[in-house]
Amino acid sequence: MAKREALRELQSRLAARLQAAMTELPSASWLAVQCAGRGLVFPLHTAGEIFTAAGVLPVPHTQPWFLGVANLRGGLQGVVDLGSFLGLRSRAPTLEGVGEQARLLALNPASGAHCAVLVDRLAGLLNAGQLTRLADEAGPRPDFAGGRYQDEQGRVWQEIDLAALARQEQFLAIAA
Repeated sequence: MAKREALRELQSRLAARLQAAMTELPSASWLAVQCAGRGLVFPLHTAGEIFTAAGVLPVPHTQPWFLGVANLRGGLQGVVDLGSFLGLRSRAPTLEGVGEQARLLALNPASGAHCAVLVDRLAGLLNAGQLTRLADEAGPRPDFAGGRYQDEQGRVWQEIDLAALARQEQFLAIAA
């Protein structure tokens, strides 16, 4: 008898939590970052953990945008300067030259890529209600470049799909 009452109570609590979750504000959809003066947003499901930009060991004979490798939570990860890879800056910063707010953003392990991207600073979490989609620019763009959005303060954010980026041939070709 007590088990049935406990089960009913559990079901009631779960139903109440479900109802509360449906009426709450929309959850965050994107992780917003600054990279070489530009606003970028990553779908949360493509992003992994965030680390300080330290402990990266350079690897010789690689592309200028490939900063090296780092031990992140016991796993060896390649580190890419996202600003340089995207052509937002002409030269990758030295690790001593990155700002105090610079972070390494590991890609979601589900992407199959064991790498992280260097961004200049985190800008927070954004949801769909905070952004207005802008018209797409004419011309070709890479598969990993999603839509462009504008927030309430007028800042423009470019969506980057990290999982699609990790599948790009150029991104995978780190040898110089």
